[in-house]
Amino acid sequence: MDWIVLIISGLLEAVWAIALGASKGFKRWKPTLLFVFAFVASMVGLAYAMLTISVGTAYAVWVGIGAVVTVLVAAVRGEERLTLIRALLLLLLVGAVVGLKVVS
Repeated sequence: MDWIVLIISGLLEAVWAIALGASKGFKRWKPTLLFVFAFVASMVGLAYAMLTISVGTAYAVWVGIGAVVTVLVAAVRGEERLTLIRALLLLLLVGAVVGLKVVS
């Protein structure tokens, strides 16, 4: 259950990062509200997961999920180019996150 909460928290990290960009410096209220909700929920979930998962592992997994999803969403939207090398590096990051779960 803790790992599921951590994964959801990582996804919420991507949500708040994307919403933060869309808020245009907190000038747009809908993305700002989404940012606040996703940020708080992500932090609560991370804190909960850290009750049983070591801080280093939990944080690395949380950041990894958030970073990969954020880049993929930006690529799908056409805001960033997903080159072969970038895709390989993202796969390496995903592999590292999975590896941390395996050895934990």
